[in-house]
Amino acid sequence: MTMTELSSRYQPETVESRWYPIWERDGLFGAHPDPSKTPYCIVIPPPNVTGSLHMGHALNGTIQDVLIRWRRMQGYMALWIPGTDHAGIATQMVVEKELRKEDKTRHDLGREKFLERVWKWREDYGRTIVGQLRRMGASCDWTRERFTMDEQASRAVREAFVRWYEKGYIFKGKRIINWCVRCLTALSDLEVERSIAKDGKLFHLRYPREDGQGDVVIATTRPETILADVAVAVNPRDPRYKDVVGKKVILPLVDRKLPVIADEVVEMDFGTGALKITPGHDANDFEVGRRHGLETMLVMSPDGAMNDEAGQYAGLERFDCRRQIVEDLREEGYLVKEEPYEVALGRCYRCDSVLEPYLSDQWFVRMDELAKPTLEVVKDGRVKIHPERYTRLYIEWMENIRDWCISRQLWWGHRIPVWTCQSCGTEKAWREEPTACPKCGSQDLKQDADVLDTWFSSALWPLSTLGWPNETEDLKYFYPTNVLSTDRGILYLWVARMIMTGMDFRQQVPFHDVNIHATVLASDGKKMSKSKGTGIDPMVLFDKYGVDATRFGLMVMTEQGQDIRYSEQRIEMSRNFCNKIWNATRLMLGWLSPEAVPGRLSTEQLRGHRVDAWLLSRLAQVVETCTKALEGFNFDDYSRALYDFFWDDVCDWYLEIVKPVFRDGQPADRTQVQSVLYEVLNTSLRLMHPLMPFITEELWHMLPGTHGSVMTAEWPKPEASRRNAVAEAEMAMIIECVRGIRNLRKELGVKPQQDLEAIGVFPDEKTLKVLQEAAPLLETLARSRPLTLRGGGDKPARALSFRAHGGEVFLPLTGVVDVSAEVERLTKEQQQIQGDLERLAEKLQRPEFVNQAPAAVVDKERTRQRDLQDRQAGVAQRLDLLRGAQ
Repeated sequence: MTMTELSSRYQPETVESRWYPIWERDGLFGAHPDPSKTPYCIVIPPPNVTGSLHMGHALNGTIQDVLIRWRRMQGYMALWIPGTDHAGIATQMVVEKELRKEDKTRHDLGREKFLERVWKWREDYGRTIVGQLRRMGASCDWTRERFTMDEQASRAVREAFVRWYEKGYIFKGKRIINWCVRCLTALSDLEVERSIAKDGKLFHLRYPREDGQGDVVIATTRPETILADVAVAVNPRDPRYKDVVGKKVILPLVDRKLPVIADEVVEMDFGTGALKITPGHDANDFEVGRRHGLETMLVMSPDGAMNDEAGQYAGLERFDCRRQIVEDLREEGYLVKEEPYEVALGRCYRCDSVLEPYLSDQWFVRMDELAKPTLEVVKDGRVKIHPERYTRLYIEWMENIRDWCISRQLWWGHRIPVWTCQSCGTEKAWREEPTACPKCGSQDLKQDADVLDTWFSSALWPLSTLGWPNETEDLKYFYPTNVLSTDRGILYLWVARMIMTGMDFRQQVPFHDVNIHATVLASDGKKMSKSKGTGIDPMVLFDKYGVDATRFGLMVMTEQGQDIRYSEQRIEMSRNFCNKIWNATRLMLGWLSPEAVPGRLSTEQLRGHRVDAWLLSRLAQVVETCTKALEGFNFDDYSRALYDFFWDDVCDWYLEIVKPVFRDGQPADRTQVQSVLYEVLNTSLRLMHPLMPFITEELWHMLPGTHGSVMTAEWPKPEASRRNAVAEAEMAMIIECVRGIRNLRKELGVKPQQDLEAIGVFPDEKTLKVLQEAAPLLETLARSRPLTLRGGGDKPARALSFRAHGGEVFLPLTGVVDVSAEVERLTKEQQQIQGDLERLAEKLQRPEFVNQAPAAVVDKERTRQRDLQDRQAGVAQRLDLLRGAQ
């Protein structure tokens, strides 16, 4: 395609569909160990195999792609490893939902057949997000695509488990865990969504003393668990209960005798200062029970229904049981009072069910030893977290870390590689499936039924994707990786655990930098939600605005680590920027020779050419700004620098200034400008490429003298010798004067083609000299004819003015505007707007209108109110200007 074949309008759908297959065909995303190059590696946070692209994926995918394309252009051997996560709970739920349509459960199929169904589902439907990542331009090395259940990952998981098991870091024991009664599995502390129930209640219950000397009143938010109470605890320093400790109380409704014990865990100022102790259903109570040698009771089944231990309440769903018990306590006189109370709840991160603290036999990883190096590498800076404030949060969490519950009661996932001999009871972890018991030789071995927490395999991601536990060339060359970009929500779930495995299994950090990207919120500042209709599908934006525009719009919205409110106007702005790049490039290519590449201008050749020297100085500045921004993970600074330079400096100023050169200028002037244009366009396309890969690739191939893909072109280097502070300062004077005149013309409503007299008074001789030299340029850009520039003199009568660089520019109004008539007209308009606003404000203050009118009607009136307020401000500003000239 030649420049003349470029369409007059940028068509992203055509461009984007053409280039990605070519990049893949030519192997431009591939990377391999090369001692002559410095490695640069990023592993993608593996999205769930059940998922589709959402705004978080789009933002983080753009960030990673920008980093990889940038480093690739800098000459690094840049590798971006893609892959997906098997998402144990989510995937099993999807397939079980499909089975329910056939009136079947997984138990009807059995474990083996069910897993066959899951694998088939994964092959048929589990690759949606991979195609979507390709659509958004992700330059991953797809020949290395991984899956957390593939053979390589499985080998790494078994190796890690066995090593930790043999070191004693992994153990099985009864603990209170977070149990989901819907998903029927344990969850780690980090998989719990915390929320506050504002409609909760605190119940005060009377426990009669066995000796008949009164009652002990306890306070609880979960009366259904009193059926499993084994003691009542008070603080040993609480004077209210000194005579009760060591005695017994009667459990209401059950008539079981409970000892009253003393323990420092009891807070004297909470409730009544006396707590029911239920070791089977509360983590703190479990620890109290262990300290005091108390028995443990479970009165609830895994599905949340009360079990046989609950007596007359057996079979009731837990919350139904709560209501019934409260009613029975009230009838029998044990309920002293109930009061509103905000209750902290844990919810399942998958199904949102309220989790149950539940005593269960689970597998755990001891954190005490493993956490130490995981904490130290962040403290000493071997791993840097950006923004810095997340470092403090990470350290606080790691210093209070609890043992990690790694077992899940699922069938889909990495099955725990522990077998127990059914003959002699020997338990052992194996890397491969055993054939006989190492102790007695029996072949009757049974594997543990549970699977590992999905995050166990994800914790090994930087290692397993590069071949660990084998000492592969990839592992030796690319590990440690360089950057991990992720959401703050998995800083502990995933990032800390990757550091943990890297330090323990390889004595190296898995990456040097962690970039915590922003969360994209809905326009109202709340989390995006598909169910609430506030979720935005990036694929829709790709279709509507193009991939490059969406990528640029997301990046320009973000500020390091700050959550951002989604704004479609920003995406529209970015689409307009793409069109600007396209049309400006068409214009510049029309001025360049399609065969010859202009020579690069030397510093000497730029002397005396203020505008050319200014633009090339600004280009050198933007190269430095973009490079530093990417080094510091300041992606908004990078995108804004590109926008400001190309839209403002190149398009709004330079191209307008040099148009006359190609219309009626001298050949030598055209040659000079062609050199500037070529350098600016060539460099700009390379700077833009990591963020806007498709449009830059298309235009790169139109530029004379280019070879191959812009993806493999060299990233521009900052050149201090190109900076020209004098030219920048002088052009700043000129631009400020032109902008000031243009703004006043706009306020006055002067037509663009109409010339308008301007008088500039600048006492400073140097400033005056610069502007006098630039007078022809000022006249042309500002349509200021005649233009007078002087060092002093009287202020012109009836003129508007603005201050600029120590001077003042005046626009005489005589013969241009009838000031008195215009003031009168605007005053009437101002009064009319004020009246409309008052009537509208009164309407919007009426409850019957706001509450009863359709929401769309109310929103329309509020929009009208904002529009009128904007008009009012504009009229007031013009009046102030005109009255100043009277």
